Amino acid sequence: MSAMLSLTEEDYLKAIYHLSELAPERGISTNEIARKIDLSAASVSDMLKKLAQKDLIHYVKYQGVTLTEMGRQQALYLVRKHRLWETFLVDKLHFSWDEVHEIAEQLEHIQSRTLIERLDAFLDYPSFDPHGDPIPNQKGEIIAQNRISLKNAPLSQPLQVIAVEETSPLFLKHLNKLRIQIGTALRVLDRSAYDESLEIVLSEDKVLMISKDVAENIYVARQ
Repeated sequence: MSAMLSLTEEDYLKAIYHLSELAPERGISTNEIARKIDLSAASVSDMLKKLAQKDLIHYVKYQGVTLTEMGRQQALYLVRKHRLWETFLVDKLHFSWDEVHEIAEQLEHIQSRTLIERLDAFLDYPSFDPHGDPIPNQKGEIIAQNRISLKNAPLSQPLQVIAVEETSPLFLKHLNKLRIQIGTALRVLDRSAYDESLEIVLSEDKVLMISKDVAENIYVARQ
């Protein structure tokens, strides 16, 4: 592991990691990172140079950014801490899943590895956080999920919600109103050819119409 990083440097590494998950086959552009963390491209370029000097990223102008192995391990550890704290907040302090992201953003910067490993043990080594995202283990390993977007799910098949892509409070509160959460059983009854909205039925025989935007942010698995 590298020397201790600033909170800003950690935020950059995590942002690059999440963007890399969406596009693993290519480098991440400065503009993509700037949009992700809501800063100017010029400010991002300055920080990328610093991260490259610390051997945390490979940065070639006009070719994009990739994490080095050391940078990837740092980013995975941040993700691990964030998701463990979210799990603690929901399971032990009884926060709702739409309340925990911002709090975990603060807690993820705690440096004590002993605290994090004891937190993991206290939670009985969870594999997934309250949003269905996999929690990296102590070695940085992640359990692969066999999941598909609800937008592309087959009709009439028994399905179960296992994760959500969008974790903003606004989106999660919308799912709360629809009574959709991790573990919810459902079937897709119909898909509109006009706007790709879905007619779904929940386990309690409640029929709903949901938009394409909502459906593509919900991940399901066949039961």
